[in-house]
Amino acid sequence: MRIDVTRDVFQLAQVFTISRGSRTEAHVLTAHVSDGTHTGWGECVPYARYNETLDSVTAEIMALPDTIGRAALYDLLPAGAARNAVDCALWDLEAKQAGKRAWELAGLPTPGPEITAYTLSLDSPEAMQAQAGEHAHRPLLKIKLGTPDDMPRLEAVRAGAPQSRIIVDANEGWSAEVYTDLAPHLVRLGVGMVEQPLPAGDDEALLGLERPVPVCADESCHYRADLPALKGKYDMVNIKVDKTGGLTEALALRDAALAEGYSIMVGCMVGSSLAMAPATLVAQGAAVVDLDGPLLLAEDRDTPLVFDDAGIHPPTQDLWG
Repeated sequence: MRIDVTRDVFQLAQVFTISRGSRTEAHVLTAHVSDGTHTGWGECVPYARYNETLDSVTAEIMALPDTIGRAALYDLLPAGAARNAVDCALWDLEAKQAGKRAWELAGLPTPGPEITAYTLSLDSPEAMQAQAGEHAHRPLLKIKLGTPDDMPRLEAVRAGAPQSRIIVDANEGWSAEVYTDLAPHLVRLGVGMVEQPLPAGDDEALLGLERPVPVCADESCHYRADLPALKGKYDMVNIKVDKTGGLTEALALRDAALAEGYSIMVGCMVGSSLAMAPATLVAQGAAVVDLDGPLLLAEDRDTPLVFDDAGIHPPTQDLWG
């Protein structure tokens, strides 16, 4: 087999801001794995928070042997962006070789559409209320927070979208005290879940903390081995294929987390439809789906995923799997 990597840039529809910074473009890597007849592809988003760069992830992928298979891949690469791109490319390749869909190969039921959150970028309360009003027709909105001035933003978004379900992503920007202070207001405003309120390294403070609004592990949960450390701290886990290192581990993490009583969120980095496609399989029946990456882009893959009132639809064969 032959493995190649390309760098792709997608312009965002508008500036996207979280507590860690802003961006106007999505920079992704696309892995191509070919057997000479069929070519599978997969996308990853290297993330600086996990010490990944476009160069470092490219180097990891290009160092792989040409005879790589999904089972061996897990012995050669750690969980992360590089393994994700190749794992998803191998799923796509295997589906094309077998003349089947990826979910058939995984032994899963035929997937359907799932309602996805739409993320509102961190901004002033006035701007966030305007964003919320523009997207008030959407059933689920996700708010990027994680600053000392979050209450006015929460109030503004609720005023702008009075009927939408709301979830919050603090991006490790709060403390246990901030969560405790905000919790009654989160309940009052109908917030359904808070994602990673504390830094992953400081989340011991969640032990024994009353959580009237469920708390979801994001940076604190990458793969199955992280589950034991979450006990007593979190109510949900956010599964992202870029964190798990591919669809293979994402499906295994979902099953293990459900078996231990966690609710499931399926999230994403800001990437194209190709990055979301494998995650639609993991998202089936999840409590929260957050696969809105393509909705934040001004441009997408040639055969993009379909988003409509029913939600995000599984990929066609022309895209992936």
